[in-house]
Amino acid sequence: MSTAPSDARLPVLPDMSRTPVNRPRRPAAPVLAAIRALLPALPVLALALAAAACDPARQQSPAPAPAPAPAPPSSAASPAPAAAEQRAGVTSDLKSDEDLRLLPAVAVRDGDRWRVDLRAWVFEPEEGSWRRGAAVEALVAALELPPGSEANDVFRKRARAFLVDNESGKRVVVRIGTKEHVLGVTGANGHSETTLHLDDADLPAPLTPVTAVLRPGDARSFTGTIVRLDATGLSVVSDVDDTIKISEVRDKQRLLERTFLKEFEPVPAMAAAYQRWAAAGATFHYLSASPWQLYDALVEFTGAAGFPAGSMHLKLFRPKDSSFFSLFQDPREYKAPLLRALLRGAPGRRFVLVGDSGEMDPEVYAAAYREFPDQVVAIYIRDVTDEGRDAPRYRTVFAGVPEARWQIFTDPAELPPTLP
Repeated sequence: MSTAPSDARLPVLPDMSRTPVNRPRRPAAPVLAAIRALLPALPVLALALAAAACDPARQQSPAPAPAPAPAPPSSAASPAPAAAEQRAGVTSDLKSDEDLRLLPAVAVRDGDRWRVDLRAWVFEPEEGSWRRGAAVEALVAALELPPGSEANDVFRKRARAFLVDNESGKRVVVRIGTKEHVLGVTGANGHSETTLHLDDADLPAPLTPVTAVLRPGDARSFTGTIVRLDATGLSVVSDVDDTIKISEVRDKQRLLERTFLKEFEPVPAMAAAYQRWAAAGATFHYLSASPWQLYDALVEFTGAAGFPAGSMHLKLFRPKDSSFFSLFQDPREYKAPLLRALLRGAPGRRFVLVGDSGEMDPEVYAAAYREFPDQVVAIYIRDVTDEGRDAPRYRTVFAGVPEARWQIFTDPAELPPTLP
């Protein structure tokens, strides 16, 4: 086996700029061999290679004219959240080798109470399975990642998140303030989404902790956060990739390397800009096309880089069912419904939308302004495509949007210290 360079890279993937989208080429031979041998246990790299091979030409071409945002997914694709129960003395039925994530949620007004759709995720980590452990080792060998290198360590950590055993039929009990709530049981993907109705006393602050209630003797701690979306005030909705985290989304080879082989790198000075806004009272919501499997890595990244805490909205992804195809979804189909839900949840609230020019943030945000012109008070787009404000794309996308409502920037120092 040859020695990999210190700057480890994934095998070079085919350049699809001259290849029809419906004729993807085959990935590099060493990785393909590993996938063939271990495919049932290797969704992560199979997914990554497919994503690179399916890079659509539309992302490299001029942006189309803005279109109305599509309707939210049907209930068949996204089942309605279950209603929570309140029962004293009940605990979560987690085994000692099972892990839990209580994912950040948003509370919106519903009459005189607060409505929260709280998501829980129960899984058994890869460490409990020799087969999944062997899969990771085989991939490390196939990619020729030097022992002790950053690429080796990062790949192991990120790949394991995709190779967990999701646990279905699990009951999760949480404590919010002084009250306990029994969530709906988890589905085949290990997730449950449960609707809670809370009183003002349950959510005394903009950020309220949620804690899992475990069996006696289980000393572990699992916590989450509920972000209260007050009827008035200011929210910043921020994209993640190439807005606050350098991802190089337009170069699929580099995107995969930055996702699976490198520690996440913040966009310089963005955290400082966000902290200034947070100090003035802004609430933050991070909207990303990344799958929930990267949640831990993203939380670690935002905390270490100094970004304000907030709700996080990621994609459901499971290789065994139709959610696999969500990874290749047009960003407008994923982001627009989530953004619309935030805006509708607090009709008297002001929203600032921050994104980048690498994919469809300008199109999604301009459409949101047209639908909610009184709420979207500013749009800030980080330029990663070397297009000035007068580029045909922006003149088309932002047609009819007041000039003062949108800004293209390259340096976060160009962002205003205070928000509208």
